[in-house]
Amino acid sequence: MSGRAVVAGLLGFAAVFAVALWWFQTRAHYREVSGLAAISVAGRMLPVAEYRGLDGNSPLKLRGCMRLDPAALDGLPPAPDAAPLGTPAWFDCFDPEAIAADLAAGRARAVLAAADQPQDFDIILAYYPDGRAYLWRQLNAKFRD
Repeated sequence: MSGRAVVAGLLGFAAVFAVALWWFQTRAHYREVSGLAAISVAGRMLPVAEYRGLDGNSPLKLRGCMRLDPAALDGLPPAPDAAPLGTPAWFDCFDPEAIAADLAAGRARAVLAAADQPQDFDIILAYYPDGRAYLWRQLNAKFRD
């Protein structure tokens, strides 16, 4: 076997492996969700519009972007330690750094949408006065240490 054939084979294998690795890291474990008409927040069903979300085989993969009536969330206590998690680059409606900065600056507010859903994970909803809202799941206090 010539050296060129070996090199070409190795380069071909590396290219196929790189594409497979990229796909498994950014696409394989996510599925896009759209068209939800309502979400459950603290036991209340709230109508939403323009829902675009991600879900996957891990509880931490839940993300959602939507519009809702912020007045419907009045009176709910703030979520402690709300920390939006990252998303794949192709899911561009959810910017965790901007959401975290807005929460810290008081431009957005976060509420606990559901506790222990599933066990040891909380669902957090961050929303803005203009109706934009973002949903994610994070580890609850039991695992934060």
